Amino acid sequence: MSDDFNMPNDSDSGVTDDDKLWALLAYVLTPIVPLIIMFMEDKKARPFLRAHNGQALAWGVVTILASALTSFICGLPGLVLWLVGCYWGWQAYQGQMVTIPVITDFVKNQGWA
Repeated sequence: MSDDFNMPNDSDSGVTDDDKLWALLAYVLTPIVPLIIMFMEDKKARPFLRAHNGQALAWGVVTILASALTSFICGLPGLVLWLVGCYWGWQAYQGQMVTIPVITDFVKNQGWA
């Protein structure tokens, strides 16, 4: 949890419950939901959702790659990564901004958030 995005709190920024729900779904069902959000004109323009969506998409790609590379061990690493994503989704649902090490900086530098 961090205020690195300099987002005002919910009441000032116009973050809706719908935005929070989509942000939660983006982390939990990554990378499918982030890709869907990218094609929804009314969603991808929302600042709160845009910030979370970029991170969730990047996190989903990292999770899939890490799961594939460690699948010979067992499904445990993939499950752990998914649970971490669920935690970040819960934080987003609470209206908080999430800082994911390395990924947040990458997403911001690419202009995706």
